[in-house]
Amino acid sequence: SISAPFSLVTADMPFAAAVAAAVCLQVHGMASSLNPLKGVDRQKANVPFSPINGPMDRLVAQNRAWSAELRNMEGLLDRMRAEEPSYLWIGCADAILPANQIIGLGPGEVYVHRNIGNMVVNTDINLGSIIQYAVTVLKVKDIIVCGHYDCNAVRIACEPPAGGAMEKWVAKLRELIIAHREELLALASEEARFRRIIELNTMEQAINVFQLGVVQEMREQSAEEEGQLLPRVHAMVYEPSELELIPLPVDFRGMLSDYEEVYRLFPKKSMETGHFSV
Repeated sequence: SISAPFSLVTADMPFAAAVAAAVCLQVHGMASSLNPLKGVDRQKANVPFSPINGPMDRLVAQNRAWSAELRNMEGLLDRMRAEEPSYLWIGCADAILPANQIIGLGPGEVYVHRNIGNMVVNTDINLGSIIQYAVTVLKVKDIIVCGHYDCNAVRIACEPPAGGAMEKWVAKLRELIIAHREELLALASEEARFRRIIELNTMEQAINVFQLGVVQEMREQSAEEEGQLLPRVHAMVYEPSELELIPLPVDFRGMLSDYEEVYRLFPKKSMETGHFSV
């Protein structure tokens, strides 16, 4: 446990890591054992653990029980084959965040990408390709960036550097913590600070999606062809203890005004006329 805000700082730590550690501290959040899924009837797939195949025999048997139930759902297989989702979900890889179930959608209804910390990094070719495919081919109408409280990625960013790939991945999180250090240090508790970092990160990643060229181009095209700006971008955070999504306020309209010259963000005209909404 940590007793003082700067007890994590050491002389050999990089400046960014030292400031980030001093700001957010190491927070020991709840280890949630909640499972929001009803799941399938495991008794139908009561296969013992195999010393050769490990849990795979059991998982395959459970898949057979699951698939048998879903095949009886009218129209489901047709929807899955069509693959016409209206939503792109960018969420955290943590196991407590099952995208489809959280928003009450079935297979084929939401296009999903998950990574550690629900990060949107412009050098991530994987995510960039997913966003491009989602907006240009699947024509998704809404992009949801969803973080969650008790996020392990934020926890790692609040700890001393450990090296390796993970350390490089959370570097942007450390920068975010530094950028908001005054707001964070003003909060009364470690838990409040930890939760606020998660909210700030989720909103930051939603802005990163919004300013992507492919997203802006599709919004301009949809405004001209359909009279509405699509895709819309949303920031949400999931509360595991309540199993509920909480919308987060992101000032996309203010961003259009502040950074239009830098990113050539669309639509300048609609900002003047007020005809379209962000």
